[in-house]
Amino acid sequence: MSDIITLIDEDDQEHDFTVEAFLDVDDNKYAVLVPQGDEFVDEAVIMRFGQDENGEDVLFDIEDDEEWEKVADAYDAFAADEYQEY
Repeated sequence: MSDIITLIDEDDQEHDFTVEAFLDVDDNKYAVLVPQGDEFVDEAVIMRFGQDENGEDVLFDIEDDEEWEKVADAYDAFAADEYQEY
């Protein structure tokens, strides 16, 4: 997958991420994003798709520990299946 997403942080700095995977967990859709650049080796960010007050599609941080664990487990299963093929 070679999709790139640019996110803007609270300091209005842009950061590019490669989309590693899209996951569906408990009727929600998530994106697993890998930061661009050598300084972020072995890091990933998982964000939930949703809509803002204007109905625009946006990505949200996962703030609930239980939700985070479910999505992390789903990603682990995805990665195991994905990399088992190699």
